[in-house]
Amino acid sequence: MARHRTSSSTGPSAIVELALRTAAPRTAVPEEVVAARVETPATARPATTPVAPAVVTLRGVHRVPAPPAALRGRVVAAAVAAGAFVAAGQALGPSDTSGTTTSADVALAAGSAPLGTGGAALAVPQVLTVAKAADPVATEQLAKGQRLGAERAAREAQARRPLYVVPAVGTFTSGFGARWGTQHLGIDIANSIGTPIVSVADGKVIESGPASGFGQWVRVQHDDGTITVYGHVDQLVAHAGDRVLAGQEIATIGNRGQSTGPHLHFEVWLHGTDKVDPQPWLAEHGIFVG
Repeated sequence: MARHRTSSSTGPSAIVELALRTAAPRTAVPEEVVAARVETPATARPATTPVAPAVVTLRGVHRVPAPPAALRGRVVAAAVAAGAFVAAGQALGPSDTSGTTTSADVALAAGSAPLGTGGAALAVPQVLTVAKAADPVATEQLAKGQRLGAERAAREAQARRPLYVVPAVGTFTSGFGARWGTQHLGIDIANSIGTPIVSVADGKVIESGPASGFGQWVRVQHDDGTITVYGHVDQLVAHAGDRVLAGQEIATIGNRGQSTGPHLHFEVWLHGTDKVDPQPWLAEHGIFVG
């Protein structure tokens, strides 16, 4: 009975043998070339009688030539490498093919995995801002330029600012002169309580508070000595001693004192004493009411 050798695993020697067999080229030998004369002793005839030889053809028999030395070297190296790979796989055991991605894999893929000797993470370098030393000359020139710019803007605003304005927005209801048996020494501009009252020109507030007949008033003395009066006001905005500009709010329209309804009573005192008609005086300065 023939005995067969079995192996539970493929070792390096088996791999080398298999690689040699598959790498070496096979050369087919023509069948008519390979022939043998077979003569049995029992049927041998005398030499004088020629006997036709029996031709036996051996099928499937091939001669395998030895591979070149260079090819054998490469095959051996490949086989040794394959054997080492198989041995390493057996030593490592079964691998985890569940496809689970760990946090370390994510960090490594993102390029943020900690690196360093002994597993210590490298500190992220910090960029320190170093303040440059200020140039005193440049600083002074910058401050001077800013100052000059502010002064020029102020001059331009002053040039565009009106010198005279209407004291309040509203409806002209009464003029200067005799009215109801008495002398009305100003003009009335009616509007709702709280409407802003402004100074008609630049000047200084000389009085702001209670006044007989007006309830409350504000008086402003202008640079030429003229005094303007604003009566029946509701709220006082400017106070005595304040420097005000033309168009600056000084009070609000009210209904205080002897009043028939919310309105501004406006008067003009030339040289601080002479009470004149406000309409012509305003018209001289480009302001028209009534």
